[in-house]
Amino acid sequence: MTLHSNANAVYLDIDQLECGYDGTPVINGISFSLHRGEIGCLLGPSGCGKSTALRAIAGFLKPSSGTINVNGRCLSDKKKCLPPEKRNLGMVFQDYALFPHMTVRENLAFGLNKLSSSERQEVCDEYLELIHMRAYADVYPAELSGGQQQRVAVARSLAMKPDILLLDEPFSGLDVELRRELNRSVRDILKKSSTTALLVTHDQEEAFAVADRIGVMRAGKLHQWDTAYNLYHRPGHRFVANFIGRGSFIPGQVTGSEEVQTELGKLKGVSQTPMDEMSAVELLVRPDDVRIDPASSIQGKIERKLFIGTNTLYRLRLASGLYIETMLPSHEDYEIGSLHGLRIDAPHLIVFPRQPENA
Repeated sequence: MTLHSNANAVYLDIDQLECGYDGTPVINGISFSLHRGEIGCLLGPSGCGKSTALRAIAGFLKPSSGTINVNGRCLSDKKKCLPPEKRNLGMVFQDYALFPHMTVRENLAFGLNKLSSSERQEVCDEYLELIHMRAYADVYPAELSGGQQQRVAVARSLAMKPDILLLDEPFSGLDVELRRELNRSVRDILKKSSTTALLVTHDQEEAFAVADRIGVMRAGKLHQWDTAYNLYHRPGHRFVANFIGRGSFIPGQVTGSEEVQTELGKLKGVSQTPMDEMSAVELLVRPDDVRIDPASSIQGKIERKLFIGTNTLYRLRLASGLYIETMLPSHEDYEIGSLHGLRIDAPHLIVFPRQPENA
């Protein structure tokens, strides 16, 4: 597999993209970029505009403003908008879109008519090997599992040597375990082929498993484009903090540059944003921040527990009536209704200005 060069160069560049339907805006001035060989993801709830952005990049929808550049080549700006067939972009959909009357090899060879017979054979063998399906070369799609069909769909798009592979909710029709397996295998396939790709999904676990960089969207706006680690530990927007992972917002008062007084005690740690002294804030407490500590005078009552194998998720009610959660190893088994001392271990303080109660 030939590797791309200049991996540090910006390869996909989206700048102030705006797009909609029938005069109604759907995405509002979103900007992000990918380096060559990176996998990006647009993540958000239904109706946030992520699929509209993907359609605009693919050329199925004409933007009202903004630019789309791939490898220094302008695909769309205020003067022009190249049609899909002139963009050299691959597309993978949820429904696989394989030809049922063609074998796996014939599906992979589709669109390679400019190559000689021996060259087509070589490319097909290369991608059959890449997706570990050489033994299925002469099998028809109906004889394959959903996961196998989706791997063939990805390989068929890659065989066309696209500048970027676009994936629109490609695993949403599959069961949970199969999705997890495909998340790993598709990422491996893209990385081994050094393919730049952009995925659209509403599934956080999928985004974290596949992508190098993730953009969280809501109501047509891109709130943060970052790594999974930073989205979780250093969210730059309250919606991102609330949408990514689990957690509870607890009222607090800033008492120092890295210190907040809360019902859970005086907490110290590095904040992702400057905290004005004595300002009213909301502190996000993640389940992995909360520890059971018998020596602590701050107590919580277990009101709910969810056993998930290696861990158990507990919901605890504080004296004020607010709830927090803690994720503990499953061998630490506590009864519903029991009281426990709590300690917060949070090196990152995630705080935002306190919202009015009627907001």
